[in-house]
Amino acid sequence: MRRLQDPCPNPDDPDARSVAAPGNLPAELTRFVGREGELAELDGLLEESRLVTVAGVAGVGKTRCVIRVAALREKRYCDGVLLAELSTVRDADLLEHTLIDALGLADHTSRPPRAVLVEHLRERRTLLVIDGFEHLVDACAGLVTELLRRAPGLQVLAAGRCPLRVEGERTFPLAPMSDGDAVELFTERARGVRPGWAPAADERAAVLELCHRLDGIPLALELAAGRLRALSVEQVLLRLDDRFRLLTGGRRGAPPRHQTLRTAIGWSHELCTPEQRLLWARLSVFAGQFDLEAAEYICGGADLPADSVLDVLDELIAQSVVEREDGPAGARYRLLDTVSEYGAQWLAAAGDAQRLRRRHRDWFLGLATWCELDWFSPRQAEVAARIDSELPNLRRAMECSMESPDEVHLAQHLAGTLWFYWTGCGRLSEGRHWLDHVLEEPTPHDAARLKVLWVLGYVAVLQGDAVGAISALQECREEAERCGDATALAYAVHRTGCLAIVTDDMPRAEELLREALGRYREVGELNSNVLMAQVELAMAVAFLGDLDAAAVICDEVREICEDHGERWALAYALYVLAYAALRRGRPTRARQMLGECLTIGRAFNDLLGTVLSLELLALVTAVEGDAGEAAVLQGAAEGIWPSVGLQLFGSAFYGRPRVECEERVRRELGNAAYEEGLRAGRRLDPATAVERALAGGGPGAPVDAPGAGGVPAPGGPGGTRRPAASRMTGRGGPERW
Repeated sequence: MRRLQDPCPNPDDPDARSVAAPGNLPAELTRFVGREGELAELDGLLEESRLVTVAGVAGVGKTRCVIRVAALREKRYCDGVLLAELSTVRDADLLEHTLIDALGLADHTSRPPRAVLVEHLRERRTLLVIDGFEHLVDACAGLVTELLRRAPGLQVLAAGRCPLRVEGERTFPLAPMSDGDAVELFTERARGVRPGWAPAADERAAVLELCHRLDGIPLALELAAGRLRALSVEQVLLRLDDRFRLLTGGRRGAPPRHQTLRTAIGWSHELCTPEQRLLWARLSVFAGQFDLEAAEYICGGADLPADSVLDVLDELIAQSVVEREDGPAGARYRLLDTVSEYGAQWLAAAGDAQRLRRRHRDWFLGLATWCELDWFSPRQAEVAARIDSELPNLRRAMECSMESPDEVHLAQHLAGTLWFYWTGCGRLSEGRHWLDHVLEEPTPHDAARLKVLWVLGYVAVLQGDAVGAISALQECREEAERCGDATALAYAVHRTGCLAIVTDDMPRAEELLREALGRYREVGELNSNVLMAQVELAMAVAFLGDLDAAAVICDEVREICEDHGERWALAYALYVLAYAALRRGRPTRARQMLGECLTIGRAFNDLLGTVLSLELLALVTAVEGDAGEAAVLQGAAEGIWPSVGLQLFGSAFYGRPRVECEERVRRELGNAAYEEGLRAGRRLDPATAVERALAGGGPGAPVDAPGAGGVPAPGGPGGTRRPAASRMTGRGGPERW
């Protein structure tokens, strides 16, 4: 077995490191009841096997059990315990992307997602919890097998209705609860609707009988407990017994367990009012979580007024049909998978499924359009959080549109509209998947297709795929000229200029970006993309040595960002200003600006902006006199680049600060100490690297002074050029960085 670089400390060792490992296990909203024997047995299996699957019927408590045992073992995994929920993923091609999300990775490259997972996990000690895989069992089995073979420190704890059936798997069949645990669970959940309730002496037998009738299945018990708000235990038992007699044809004995839950859900459904049943069925169109606004629009109608949805939803929550969850995007709701499946069957039987799916698609199409507009505002962080929470629903909306040739253009519109999320929030890999996918089907709707093409070109540029970028952008430009779409043409020219920057053709980049900005002005376009065109122009002229012009352009961008509350493009403007400040001998000012870049990049999970800032900050740190810390920062950046793409785009211009930093540090520390600093930096995860960088510079940092550190201003990778007035604005001006 391959030796891991960073063995975990003993979790019982008081000297073990106190830094919390990454994790995303949800907090328990209700008390975990019983299952002590099962938890102990699962813990023992995880000591013996790297793959343990908890299998059982729907509603038996698989998810709660695996999350509970994972939380109890959390300290054993120095690289974290991470949960991947697969129940909302319909397309097996999105399986790897979902795991990438669960691991908190932001991969900007065009590498296959599976390669990204292997690269990340192969030298880490991680527990990966996979929940709800049964509809993707073949794809999931193949992926888990490869990850376990290539990542020796990985353990997998899976939960599903069947085993994965792969080599080395230990299957734990989760049985229903024992009588004692079932009674305790029923009592605990009943107190949620009747505080302080406990079964009276004459009710205990009825409670035990109810638990028997429900086979000790936790979800069925919780649904029954929710009925105690209006019924007594005896009434619940009597009504439920009627259902079971119908199911078994009046014979004695309970039905099979797989039918017990369905019967309990059906019984709970029958006790609902017509409005509650209708809302239950309509809520099944959501993938995972949803919010109140979406439920009111999608599920409301003449037979269920939108303004009554909240009251009906509240009643379904009280009956344990719907769960409420609070997160970064506010109050959210979800149907448990089994409950949602039951509702979907009723919706299909009513002949209303297609209409509701289209309403769902239309809502999320509108949401994405609104978020695109709101991205250019002070609400950028809220927009990013909102799209994060709605991603399963946005995927479902695109899938819905791809099912009909007449609606493919809506999928194209949605995939293109999410450009800000793909490029600004660390989602390039999944964005590339959808952009490629929606272009597979022809459509006569030019505007939607052209937008997808320029967004695809943009994503390909950022992934370092020059061939893919040229292909998409050239097609976009030719088609935009053919059909007279001036806006799409401006974007195609802009992103071609962006490609010229990263391929070191600065004169061509300057020419194209000025052309694009002129076209943007002609069509009245102003948004984050336009600001990025200005920033990229500033970067090109700065690389050519015209630092004054670059500063004037970026100061103009800063003013617009302040007016609109824009932060994402601001970070890149600050990067260019920091570059100019350092070249002018003001490392302290450059550090301040790069600190703000890192803070913004962290908020948006923008790895590209983060790694560029770390690279430049390493040179700042070397200029300030802390060669050891500069080496660590270079190592940290080096460790991030594989998730971004070709290091520094393979560009001599972008790479010049790194070369200068390395030369300085090697000269001061010697080769051995420099290499050790690099190794220390590579061991830092991105979040830790950013925290370290934001903690400040090394000791003895010099004050800003012209020529501090002797950093030359380049006019190309090795020359100089006299500053001139801005070619964009026609203005010169004082240095304001």
